[in-house]
Amino acid sequence: MSSSALGNESQHTDQRPDRPAPHRPSPRTALAARIALLVLLVAELMDILDQSVVLTALPAIQESTGAGPAAVQWLTTGYTLPVAVGLITGGRLGDLHGRRRILLVGTVVFTAASLLCGLATGPGVLIGARVLQGVGVALMIPQVLATLHVTFAGQNRSKAFGLYGAVLSLANVLGPVMGGLLTEADLFGLSWRPIFLVNVPVGLAVLLLGRRFVPESTVRKADRLDLTGVLLSALAVVLILFPLTEGHLHHWPLWCFAMLAAGLVALGILLRHQHLKQGRAPLVPLPLFRSRQFSGGVAAQLMHGLLCGLFFMTWTLYLQRGLGMSPFHAALAFVLLSLGELAGATLAAKSAGRFARRLPQAGALIALAAMAAYGLQADAGRADLTLPAMTAPVVLIGFGLGMVSGPLADMSLARVPHQDAGSASGLFNTAMHLGIALGTALTALVFFATTDGSPDAGLNRDAFIDVLWWVGALLALLWALMFCLPERANSAPGD
Repeated sequence: MSSSALGNESQHTDQRPDRPAPHRPSPRTALAARIALLVLLVAELMDILDQSVVLTALPAIQESTGAGPAAVQWLTTGYTLPVAVGLITGGRLGDLHGRRRILLVGTVVFTAASLLCGLATGPGVLIGARVLQGVGVALMIPQVLATLHVTFAGQNRSKAFGLYGAVLSLANVLGPVMGGLLTEADLFGLSWRPIFLVNVPVGLAVLLLGRRFVPESTVRKADRLDLTGVLLSALAVVLILFPLTEGHLHHWPLWCFAMLAAGLVALGILLRHQHLKQGRAPLVPLPLFRSRQFSGGVAAQLMHGLLCGLFFMTWTLYLQRGLGMSPFHAALAFVLLSLGELAGATLAAKSAGRFARRLPQAGALIALAAMAAYGLQADAGRADLTLPAMTAPVVLIGFGLGMVSGPLADMSLARVPHQDAGSASGLFNTAMHLGIALGTALTALVFFATTDGSPDAGLNRDAFIDVLWWVGALLALLWALMFCLPERANSAPGD
């Protein structure tokens, strides 16, 4: 992206409905715009990294802290659940009180929680710190997409979202790679702890540079936060996700189904409350969902998160327990996937929106075909499957997934009014994190129900092959939902 393009667009916020006339920015302005974009992308990178950084470190964490199967699962769910609960509220807070301000507050919480993770000595403290990390992320992440949405337009917008997609693709696989490499390196005898401590200097850099270079933007007429909506949304998400996560450990007692039913009731009450609040500062602007483009994009994002949560959690266990790989060699498998994912995301960024929905749909089909080939290979190769042998399907899986993230975000949010940017970003990100939490919970039904936490290689291989059928079905649903996106490249976002 050229510096002139960045400088030209970065001065716009949704405080003014009219865009400034085009002008040639000074080199200093262009550099500030580049740094602002870099800060936003690094904030997003930290979020996705910490969803997955624990995956390849799970066996070491379990051995070091004595965590049982339930605690191991909550190391992931304890992070994604508060994120899923808080993203909508975080997005709305950015609309009302300033997106840069809320971004920096969330960064402080996230950085402090990362330090606590690195100092934790038992599973209870570690899970609590992971929950606090999730709270910080819920404040940070809606501000990234919202700021990109109100700042860029036209081809510059597609390029910015393309870079956003590339960062997502990088982070999805860089996390497990970092987790494996840092755990294997055992820096200063700290074992897995550096996977969290590395966030501290990065978080401090985001704070310092974000305060200086990220432009502030708010809704012109800020209303009070809908606290009733906040409580109802949090209650609905917790009541739905908690039994899905814990049910298998207790053999699905009656209280699990009662909580699920109560969650659906809470969701219905939330929707009714938001309907009555329209025009009076609701938490969720329901008119957003009248757009087929936005509602279909959010549903596709949910499927994307679900398949990622299910696949990446079980893949790392399959590689290490099913095939007997070390954390280092498992990290190399994630490197292969990352190379493919970066290639797909780069292709999407260079296309700059020219192919509309056809590009991410093609990516979903490529990933589906590669996933099927990988499943057949895993079933035929069994314990003898090697890293070089799985290179082709793994790289193609990554390539397909890399073609999805950036274009999906761009097209889903393209027609959202700027005054609803934070809420829409919160909803879109909630779909991803809720999907990841659901995918992680689904591992209880389709993976842990078979292995029961056993290190037996055969059980882990069989369970993972079953998981691939589920992931393939989710990829097919993702492809179908993207028919809601525009067939042709659409115009700039509405003001």
